[in-house]
Amino acid sequence: MHNDRYQEDAHPNPLLEKAATVFFNVRRYNLQLLLIIIWLPVLFFYHNGQISRFFCGAVSAVICLIILLVRVAFEWERVPILRFGRFSRIKGPGLFLFIPFIDSIIEYVDCRIMVDDFSAEKVLTADAVPIFVDAVVFWMVWDAAKAKLEVKNFRYAVPLSAKTALRDIIGKNSLTRLLTDRDGIGKQLRKILDEKTNPWGITSLSVEIKDIIIPEELENVMSKEAQAEREKKARLIIGSAEVEISKMYSDASGNYEKNEIALTLRALNILGDALKTSSSMILVPSEVPHAMNKGISAAIAKAAEQIEKSKISGAENE
Repeated sequence: MHNDRYQEDAHPNPLLEKAATVFFNVRRYNLQLLLIIIWLPVLFFYHNGQISRFFCGAVSAVICLIILLVRVAFEWERVPILRFGRFSRIKGPGLFLFIPFIDSIIEYVDCRIMVDDFSAEKVLTADAVPIFVDAVVFWMVWDAAKAKLEVKNFRYAVPLSAKTALRDIIGKNSLTRLLTDRDGIGKQLRKILDEKTNPWGITSLSVEIKDIIIPEELENVMSKEAQAEREKKARLIIGSAEVEISKMYSDASGNYEKNEIALTLRALNILGDALKTSSSMILVPSEVPHAMNKGISAAIAKAAEQIEKSKISGAENE
C-alpha cells in the first residue's frame, strides 16, 4: 500500500451508476410496454362481450408475436446473435427481429468511446527508481462479434492489458524519459495495446499519462539538483557579461590613453554622478580642482572653435 498522497478522489458509487444504467436500458422495451397497454382494453372489451373471441384471440396473438420477435437496440449499440449456438449476425441500431428458442442474444455491446483509468503502483524504472504512474486509455469496440467471441470480458481485459503494458514500458525506460516524453510513452503504450486488442475487435484511440509520482526523498534531491543547475547558469551568464564589459573597458582605455582631456572629463563625469546619487561628503585629491579648470578650459576652447567654424561657413554661404 502506498502513501495517502498517492490516493485520488473516489469515483461515483458504482452501484448507483449500475442502477441508473439498468433503469435507462428499460427504455428499449417501450414498444413491448405500449403493446401491453393496448392489449389490456382488448381483454376488457372481450370480458364485457363487446368483441368476439376470434378478434380478441387474433389481436392477442399478434401482440404476443411482436413482443417475442421484435427487439430494439440504441444508436450506439450492436447486438451479436447466435443461432443454435453458432454466430449468425450482428443487428442494430433500431428495430430487429429475434426468433425465440432459436436465436440467442449475447449482449447489447456499447460501441461508444470508453474511458478507463489505471495505475502501475511502485514499479522500478530502468535506472532503478521506484515510481507510481497513473494513466488513462480511450478505446472503442469496432467489431462487437469479436469483442464477445474472442475474449470473455473485454471491459476488464482492456484496462488490465493497458496496466501490464505500462509496467513493461516503465521497466524499459529511465525516469528522465518518463518525465520528459509522456507523449512518446503514450504512443508506445497505444501500439502495444493495439497489438493485443485488435484481434478482439477493439482499438485504443489514445493512452495518456496522467501523473508520475516519485518518492519524496528523490523529489528533494532533484529539486536541489535543479537549483544547482540554475545557479550554474546564472554564474555563467554573469561571467560572460564580465568578459564583454572587460572588452569594452579595454577599448575605452585605448581611446582614453590617446586623449588625456577625454579621460579627465570622464573622471569628472563619474564624480558628478556620484555627487548626484550620494548625499554624503566625498573627499577628492587636491589636483581635482586644477583638473576641473583644465577640463573646463578645454571644453570652452572647443566650443569657441566650433562657433568660429560656424561663422566662417555662414560667411562663405552669403
